[in-house]
Amino acid sequence: MKAVISVTGKDTTGIIAKVSTKCFEYGGNIIDISQSVMKEYFAMMMLVEIDGLNVPFSEFVDSMTRLGEECGLVINTMHEDIFNAMHRI
Repeated sequence: MKAVISVTGKDTTGIIAKVSTKCFEYGGNIIDISQSVMKEYFAMMMLVEIDGLNVPFSEFVDSMTRLGEECGLVINTMHEDIFNAMHRI
């Protein structure tokens, strides 16, 4: 199973490191990542393998949200099934 993580906010040093470290702490494995900086704004999408999570998925989602709040970012974590259903015609 996978999760899609989006990160947006003002660009600062270490955003990718902080998010990837949090994924690692909870047993997530980053499969793909795309990031862009437009002037001072940062945007990133990550595809994360979540089969190895060492906590329930809801706890992982809450932790990622808290990390965003602590860093002045918006971090949304969505199970791939929900993401795919939202983008299906």
